[in-house]
Amino acid sequence: APHRPGAGTPAPAPAALTAKVRTLAPSMTRSMQRVAEAVAGDPAGCAALTVTGLAELTGTSEATVVRTARLLGYPGYRDLRLALAGLAAQQESGRAPWVTADIAVDDPIADVVAKLAFDEQQTLADTAAGLDTVQLGAAVTALATARRTDVYGIGASGLVAQDLAQKLLRIGLVAHAHHDPHLAVTGAVQLRAGDVAIAITHSGSTSDVIEPLRVAFDHGATTIAVTGRPDGPVSQYADHVLTTSTARESELRPAAMSSRTSQLLVIDCLFTGVTQRTYETAAPALAASYEALAHRRAPRDPR
Repeated sequence: APHRPGAGTPAPAPAALTAKVRTLAPSMTRSMQRVAEAVAGDPAGCAALTVTGLAELTGTSEATVVRTARLLGYPGYRDLRLALAGLAAQQESGRAPWVTADIAVDDPIADVVAKLAFDEQQTLADTAAGLDTVQLGAAVTALATARRTDVYGIGASGLVAQDLAQKLLRIGLVAHAHHDPHLAVTGAVQLRAGDVAIAITHSGSTSDVIEPLRVAFDHGATTIAVTGRPDGPVSQYADHVLTTSTARESELRPAAMSSRTSQLLVIDCLFTGVTQRTYETAAPALAASYEALAHRRAPRDPR
């Protein structure tokens, strides 16, 4: 039967709290969103409140507060209060608060550059802070020893899938990126224990990605989900879930654009970890591929 990983994983560090709120808020009920927005917006004030006090402040119930804490990754409200106190201390020590930098249609190009750079930096910081390194390490181990790796992604996530497959090929591993859902399922049928399947989906609910991952899961392959919605359907068929963060979606900055940055960070972490684990074979493979392409980088003789 499908399982949902994550049991026994440590609570997120204080720095990851605001990232978790932004990532999970869209999937919360409205009452849980009020709790999440309150703790992220005023960590110092909320850290001083009891569970009853926070429930009264947000117009919710004690049960809702506890459920919100657990959804954010904390065993209980006491653990959330400790994280809030830690976050407040970080902010008081000079950590810049997160601000929204929406791009307007009449913004000067210099402002566009500055706002995009800020959002990209924040997205990367949020993803790094919220990334479960235990899950990441397990995923790296599976990839480093895999007979074959299949990567699934559609649209912008498909470009990220291709990037990971190409990186793995350069260090001598067998990897395929599938953006055609029919071919993805056909390939997943051939997977077995010792193989790896990776699904990349920001929404966590892309059926064309979930279906081949489910098939790979059923055939015994180790499965990994790279997603912005760790509570989404894709996680039902993932042995390891790696959560990405995104900047707030806007008219001129769609989710596909903002999610790509964090997805690329996660796959770079995977690739680097695998290269470390397989260095004796990976280093010569990288050198060989570089040498094979060297003539294409050399300047042409003008004669």
